[in-house]
Amino acid sequence: MDARAKKVTVRTLRAMKEAGERITMLTAYDFPFAEIMDEAGVDVILVGDSVGYVVQGGRDSFRVTMDQMAYHTGMVARARKRALLVADMPFLSFQVSDEETIRNAGRLIAEGAEAVKLEGGTAVEGRIRRLTEIGLPVMGHVGLTPQSVNAFGGFVPQRDEERIMADARAVERGGAFSIVLEGMPEAIAQKVTAALAIPTIGIGAGRFCGGQVLVMHDVLGLCGHLRPRFVKVYDNLAESARAAFGAFVSEVRAGQFPEEKHGY
Repeated sequence: MDARAKKVTVRTLRAMKEAGERITMLTAYDFPFAEIMDEAGVDVILVGDSVGYVVQGGRDSFRVTMDQMAYHTGMVARARKRALLVADMPFLSFQVSDEETIRNAGRLIAEGAEAVKLEGGTAVEGRIRRLTEIGLPVMGHVGLTPQSVNAFGGFVPQRDEERIMADARAVERGGAFSIVLEGMPEAIAQKVTAALAIPTIGIGAGRFCGGQVLVMHDVLGLCGHLRPRFVKVYDNLAESARAAFGAFVSEVRAGQFPEEKHGY
């Protein structure tokens, strides 16, 4: 059996780091795209709180709720067979107390997630430790953390190497099995990757992380002109969809659809 056809687990990611294999991760928010993604061989599917931008049309992720994350996690979980499924913990779902953190993380696991991701470094080391102590796997996230964007003064690259390294080490000490490095110079991400025993997955963090993650809508050209420099567009589904919808409109107006073969 091809090793890449086997179920991906947190142990798989550790083994990939040890073997020098790159980890692939994409976001998904519904059944159809999660199924396609899984079949394509993506290692990790993230149900991201980026749903607030790319699905809900918001300007930030602060309004994304636990109910919404649970809803989208359940849809993705029903489609995924091979990939490791990670769900984001949304704003204020883990910042208040250990008890709320455990309850909210447990809800995402109950919906089908196999791990949760939460943002922050030294400030959340204890939260990460508490979750991992009771058997809930955690992926960390440091650097440019979208839930702290107001404190950063916008979506600006993070360049404080000392702080980023301290945050990353705190996430590892807490027991996280991997960590996302976002929005930082690749030289810093390279140093963090070399310093940690756990895998790093970069987004806007350069070439030297242990893997890469992108938002699905960016990959498929579905985000219009909002295109950060670290994004590579692999297809333009917006153009294809616009053409298909336009053809439907034209055919209906011209009486060309439906034809006899489309009836009962």
